[in-house]
This record gives sequence, structure tokens and C-alpha cells, in this order.
Amino acid sequence: MLCTWLRRSGRLTYGSSSDRLNQSFTSVGLCLSRAWPRKERNMEKAQGTTPSPVASAPPGLARRRLVLAVMCVALMMIVSMVVGLTVALPGIAGDTGASQAELLWIMNSYGLVFAGFLLPAGALGDRYGRKGMLLAGVLVFGAASAAAMWVDDPNVLILLRVVAGVGSAMIMPMTLSIVTTIFPSEERAGAVAIWSAVAAGGALMGLLISGALLEAFSWRSTFGVSAGLAIVSGVLVLAVVPTSKDPDETPVDVVGALLSVVGLVAVVYAIIEGPERGWTDLAVVVAAVGGAGALLAFVLWELRVEHPLLDPRFFRMGAFAAGSVVIVMASVAIFGLFFVMLQYLQWIKGYSPLVAGLALMPMTVAVALVSPAAPVLVRRLGLRVVMTVAMTIMAGGMGVLATLDKDSTYLPVLLGTSVVGAGIAMCLAPATDSIVASLPASKQGVASAVNDVTREVGGALGIAILGSAFNSGYRSGVGERSDSIPPESLAVVRNSIDAALAIADRIGGSAGARVADAAGYAFADGLDRAMLVAAAFVAVGAVAVLLLAPGRAESIRLQEKQPG
Repeated sequence: MLCTWLRRSGRLTYGSSSDRLNQSFTSVGLCLSRAWPRKERNMEKAQGTTPSPVASAPPGLARRRLVLAVMCVALMMIVSMVVGLTVALPGIAGDTGASQAELLWIMNSYGLVFAGFLLPAGALGDRYGRKGMLLAGVLVFGAASAAAMWVDDPNVLILLRVVAGVGSAMIMPMTLSIVTTIFPSEERAGAVAIWSAVAAGGALMGLLISGALLEAFSWRSTFGVSAGLAIVSGVLVLAVVPTSKDPDETPVDVVGALLSVVGLVAVVYAIIEGPERGWTDLAVVVAAVGGAGALLAFVLWELRVEHPLLDPRFFRMGAFAAGSVVIVMASVAIFGLFFVMLQYLQWIKGYSPLVAGLALMPMTVAVALVSPAAPVLVRRLGLRVVMTVAMTIMAGGMGVLATLDKDSTYLPVLLGTSVVGAGIAMCLAPATDSIVASLPASKQGVASAVNDVTREVGGALGIAILGSAFNSGYRSGVGERSDSIPPESLAVVRNSIDAALAIADRIGGSAGARVADAAGYAFADGLDRAMLVAAAFVAVGAVAVLLLAPGRAESIRLQEKQPG
């Protein structure tokens, strides 16, 4: 009866069987659209937008906001795991007997695999369905987190972190691509700003949650919370998230996927291991050269294949290139800041992990307050002006933090982190939006993966480069104050602040106090050097944005562009 009515009303015509089937589903969709709230339909008509052809059901305003909230929960779950586990490492070492090298890999294995699998995961989500890829990732991440609660062997824990990293790579690009495909152009920038704020603040929230848990429970509780969040995320995704994928069913570039995984994993491995093993170590050199070669082969392959995983020609687009540069440079500064500042607050100022996390909260508050203004500023001033000014503000905040010493009060920490947070909010959300807006709806998974890869590679670079700058500054500072340190203890003090404070405590009295003071001032020297390097990276990014980013007219066109 339904088909008869559709044919008589002119909504169904006969052609091929596939045409009739497609027209039938389209017509049924038109009938069902009468059940949508009239206000929502009128609003979308007035805005000149239409539901994405790849979505199963065009969500209304309330549904879009609910989906955004669910994506933020999933995003928070995986971002918080990057930093949140750092405060649990002493407990893990005590319970599992993990060595320092094993502890390092418990942390780094997650990010290594996470970065390597982002591009293939984004492409597979575009091809086979973003909701399905997201659910699979939540399942993998949750299962690995739950299993980690019962582990006593550090090697098994490293393996589970690898599995969790694969799950995270399946989740993160899907959260952003789903957001960008369900929101119309006039709402997309605001939604991306919220997503970016969660991505920037999620690491600190994970640190606070982990610190609070460790006040009362063991390190296993941090994995328990991750497993619980995975259950909640999975249920919410099933309930409210619409399905979407590439309507053209473009074949997956298997060769490009393999080359990208090998190249990114090898390069990130070299970045992680370089400061520990030394940049001339054979394994580091082989990984760096081999990874660079694989990435070069990836670029050459992508230029000639019919359906590339990531077309290198995308980087000819000013907005796409500028957004990628901003995220890399900003991530170098942000992750390096977390790495160094958390040590400063705990070792030098004597804060507990929870209090140290709270001390950095002004950064998250600034991100939350300023992020909603970023799309408005882009519309008024353009991407070039906003992102250049934002990165200049970030560099200024890093400069404030470079003035810290052993005896500094909390005030410069408050001022510097607040300024950095404001700069982050002004640059990361527009940079993310410029990347995803540059590509069509069929490539939103890949666009989101590019955004995430640049973030993860920038983070690994930040910890490696700023960590090296910090170590260099600390050792130089110890050498300048060697007259306060017993000659037989000098090598140990130069090795780490932890060892230096242990020696000072063992010596005791005024001699021990002199050792502690020398180490504390040397630590501040290292921090200052690291923050200056971070400021330099951000400043270079500002210059690159000034040269690459589009002006106001092109920025408005990108904001108004509806994917697909």
C-alpha cells in the first residue's frame, strides 16, 4: 500500500531495482520527516542547510547537543589516560616490580600505538561507518582497561596499554568527524570549540581524577574508572549517535595505511627513545631513518594512487596547512609544559599530585571561558589574525613561566598558565575547524585523524624536546653550583632531582640543605630553559600561520561551508 501511494503521488518511479529501492527508502524518509518537530524543519530550511546524505537520521538541535556531549565523554575518556597515569607510576612500580625502563614503556606504548593507527582508523570509519568504528574502539579500550586492573606483570601491562592505544586510535578521530558531520555550518565552529576545549583540558582532568583516586585507592582504580567510562560511553553511543559514512564507498588504501602506521610508529618511537638512549643510539637512528623513509614512501604512494588515504595535495590549502602547523607547535608547548610543570610543582614546591593538578586548573578554566569566543573572533578578524595573535599570547604565557625559580610564589604560575590557556582556546579550536572544514564530509574521518596525528606527534615532540632542554638546563645548573655539593655525590645529583633530594635528606643538617637548594635552583634553570624553547616553538608557529593562513573572507567561507 505504501509503495502504491508513493507511485500515485509521483514520489516513486520505476527504473532499475536498485533505483526503485533507493527511491523507496528516500520516500519513506520524506514521510517520516513529518514526525520531526516543525520548528526544527523550518529552522534548517531557513538556514539553507540539509541533512547530510550519509546520516541515518538528521538530528534536531537537542539531539545534536546530546551527541556532542556523548562525544566529549568518549574524548575525555581517552585523553585523560595520556597524563592521568603518570601519578600512578610509583604505585605500579611497587606492586609489579617494574623497572624505570618498563615504567617508561607503560606510559609511552599507549601514545606510540595511538599516533600510529589514527590515519587508518579514520579512513576505515569513513568507509565502513563512524558509529561502528567508535563502538569497536570503546569496546577495545574498555576491555584493555578492565584487564589492566588485575595485572601483576609489567610486560603484560605494557601489552594492554598497546591494545588500549589501538582502541583510542579508533575512538578519537570518530568523535570529531561525527561532530563535524551532524552540525550545520553555522553551528560547527562552536561545536568544534567545545570539542577542542575538552581535548585540551581532558589531560588535566585526568590528572585530577587520578590524584583524587590515589588519595584513597591503589593505582588499579585509575584503570577501573577508564573501564567504567567505556561502559557509559558505549551505552550512550548506542542510544543517541546516528550512523554516517562515506556515501561513495571509496576503497581503503591498504598500502598507504601500512606505510603510515610503520612511518608514524617508527618516528614517534625515535622521538620517545632519543632523550633516553641518546640520539646517536643505533635503535634510535634506525627508527628515525626507517620511519622517515616510510613516510616519504607514503607521500609518493599517495600522490599516485587513485583513492589515497591522505592526499598530500591537501597541504597546499592554506587553512589545512596552517591548522596542522598550529596544532603541532601548540601541542609541543602544551605537553612539554605539563611534563615539566608537574615535576616542578611536586618536587620543588612540595605539592601532592592532586594539589599539583589543582594548581594547573586556571589553564583549563581559561580554555573553557575563551573557547566560545574563538569562532566569533575568526568571523570578525579571520583565521590569520586570530591564530597569530593566539600563538603570540601563548608564547607570552610561556615567557612568564620561564621566570620561575625555586623560591617563586604561586602567582607567576597562576598568571602564566592562565595566559597559556587563553592562547590555547583561541588557536586550537579555529585550527581544528580549519582542517575539518577544508575537506568534504566523505573525508571527515581522515580530516579528524590528521588533526589527532598532529596533536599526538606534537605531544611526543614536546615531551622529547622540552624534556631534553630541561635535562640540559638542570645539569648545567648543577655544575654551576657544584661547590655546594659533595664531590662524591655530584654525579648522582646531576642525574635527577629525585636522587638529589634523597642525598640531601641522607646528609641532613646545613650541608644537606645546601645540596637541596642547589638542586632546586638547578631544576628551576632547567624549567626556564624548557619554557623558553616552548615559547620559541610557538613563536615559529605564529610566523608560519602569518604566511599560510587565509584572511577574513576565506575564513568566513570556511566557517559557512557545510561538509558534503
